[in-house]
Amino acid sequence: MNLSSQRTKIVKHIFTFWLTTRRIIPKNKCIAFGSKTEKDYPLIEKVYVINLDREPGRWTKIKKELRQILDVQGTNLTKITERIAAVDANAFTEEPEKDHEVDPFYTLGDQLFVEPQPSTLPTQVELNLPIRMSRAESAVSRSHIKIWEQVVASKYEYSLILEDDIWFHSNFASNLNKVWNDVILNDDIKGSFDVLYLSYHEVRHGAPKTFLSKHLFRPERGLWHLSGYVISREGAKKLISLLPSRGPIDLWINHQFESLNVIVSRQSLIGQRMDITSSNSYSILPTLTKIGAITSEGASLFNIRPIEKPVFVLGTEGSGNTSVAMALSMLGYRCCSDLKDLPISEMTRLLDGRDDRIFDAYVNIGSLNTILTELIIRYPKGKFILTSKKQAKMDSAFLELNQNLKGTDFTILFADDPNKWQTICKHLRCAPPRSCYPELKDIGQRPILEEKNGFNQKVKFKKTRHDNSPWLVESKKWWQGINSLTTELKSDKNENTVKINDSFESLDTRYWVTRSDTFTDNLALFRPANVKCVSGLGAVLSIKKESLGVRNYSAASICSTDQYLYGKFEATIQASNVPGVITGFFLYRNSPRQEIDIEIVGNQPNRLLINVFYNPGDEGAKFDYGYRGSPSYIDLGFDASKESHRYAIQWGPNEIQWLVDDKIVHKRVVWNPSPIPHLPMTLHANNWITRSSKLAGRFKNKKLPTSSVFNKIVINANKVISLSKVNI
Repeated sequence: MNLSSQRTKIVKHIFTFWLTTRRIIPKNKCIAFGSKTEKDYPLIEKVYVINLDREPGRWTKIKKELRQILDVQGTNLTKITERIAAVDANAFTEEPEKDHEVDPFYTLGDQLFVEPQPSTLPTQVELNLPIRMSRAESAVSRSHIKIWEQVVASKYEYSLILEDDIWFHSNFASNLNKVWNDVILNDDIKGSFDVLYLSYHEVRHGAPKTFLSKHLFRPERGLWHLSGYVISREGAKKLISLLPSRGPIDLWINHQFESLNVIVSRQSLIGQRMDITSSNSYSILPTLTKIGAITSEGASLFNIRPIEKPVFVLGTEGSGNTSVAMALSMLGYRCCSDLKDLPISEMTRLLDGRDDRIFDAYVNIGSLNTILTELIIRYPKGKFILTSKKQAKMDSAFLELNQNLKGTDFTILFADDPNKWQTICKHLRCAPPRSCYPELKDIGQRPILEEKNGFNQKVKFKKTRHDNSPWLVESKKWWQGINSLTTELKSDKNENTVKINDSFESLDTRYWVTRSDTFTDNLALFRPANVKCVSGLGAVLSIKKESLGVRNYSAASICSTDQYLYGKFEATIQASNVPGVITGFFLYRNSPRQEIDIEIVGNQPNRLLINVFYNPGDEGAKFDYGYRGSPSYIDLGFDASKESHRYAIQWGPNEIQWLVDDKIVHKRVVWNPSPIPHLPMTLHANNWITRSSKLAGRFKNKKLPTSSVFNKIVINANKVISLSKVNI
């Protein structure tokens, strides 16, 4: 049982119950709301709520909140409330480009203006490197701008703007009465402002500000969130004149405070509901992690699970089946695809209608065509998708499948469909991910091979706790994965085979770059000075005690200048034996995150930690989930810190092998327990200090300095040369 998840559910239930019982309390009158004709002072005459069309439940909840507040005449606020349809990030078929309203790119420098990180040491390059907003952030920005335009066109002097996941704090009405009195009576305000924040989160060290009264302050910068605020018609005009917004809307508006009359309630009066999960995603997090500004985070797991299943996808060759399989994986399906047959254990369970099947989606499985009638009878609620090359060219095989599926719940997906996400997600009753539809070359139906154990059965092997993920199969005695034959693939990547044999007499910048960043679980900051190339020895990667602001230790990391897609990667290593220190040799990428690891932990240098992280998607897909991955320990039979040994990763499209001194010590095939990473990755060599005592033992800084020695790295792999250099 996931205790953290259970606690979250309990908190949500308590919060919902409390909000419900709170409605028994008499409604509160607020002097800030009403028609200007009723009073001789400014009033909030209109309420706008930003609400997604696909979230009617949120609209219902916020109306219940609004009914609890009465205006000066005793009428509840729903009477002056207008719902504004939010811009939906799911409607973006590709990454939004810059226009007159929104510039999707901003920088770390923009972020640090709002929330300085005095202990970080970003370089000028890092400060100015463009960061692309997430689609959700772009959609939120456009939704607020949409309302500003509405405010300008209206007759109302002041309007309250709310996002649909808020709730009013206790005593909202009485506290806003005090705030509004100050707005009217304060000599510095005199009933006139551009923006009044009622909901916000101050930056960690506090926002620079000037106090105006007991209930109001004027900020210089340093406020996050824009979920509840009062805006004047004049303020909306000013904001529109300052467009385009650059970066997330709550960041950008901080940069405009000098040009605006902004005031803030000294107490946040509106909060975000605990029983609603935010659908936003934050593009700044990876950058803050790299510079060491974020030092802890929980497990980043994919928690969406499909409700419509099983799914069967049939179609002719070249009709986009491989892309459909990847798309279903991105929707949270565990998808078996592009095979002549199913493994016997899975086929038996499928035909018997058992719930302990491995998969809930089957794409382009040749043997299922012959038992289609049986599947239709066995799964009357099953979902079927029929793929076709083009609408104008329906061959006889397509027409036959189309006829056989009559009477079932099926849809047709054409290869030239301009919005495939919409077609699939409408059929499966789910929201599309915030990533482009994957466009992959069809790999065809692969034959399954008999399982042959080509590695040393005497090697001791231990599995540890894995992530709970749709792309990881739980350990089962009867499941050994899918050992299939590679079809003849023509990659859409521009590749050439390279052979590199580097003994690190010096750091060859054609192949390697040093890193100067960090990541969440690393207690150290990577510094180029910690990499020393020693003739006859190799690359010496050191860890030292060193005060660097965000970290108290420095460590070392190098990574390849190029990305590779499949091949053999070997390093001759003598690892550190300091508890808490990890020596790593691995392949890695983001968007989507995929990774193949070799690690040696300092407290047990007689064991090899191997791991695979897998996320679905094509290049650029924002699927960077995973915390533990799928780790396993291999007993080496020697102490890796006493002398050098050769460690290798042999990576292919259908299998990964790990070798020690030329002997295979472990291998994984497809879905044992994850798919095989399928996109180009960067090669890394490093050492670092883990926060987790469970991973590498309790760190002992008295044993510093320490080092890991990489005598040699040998690469025989496909270098991808059509991509720009990897962003490390």
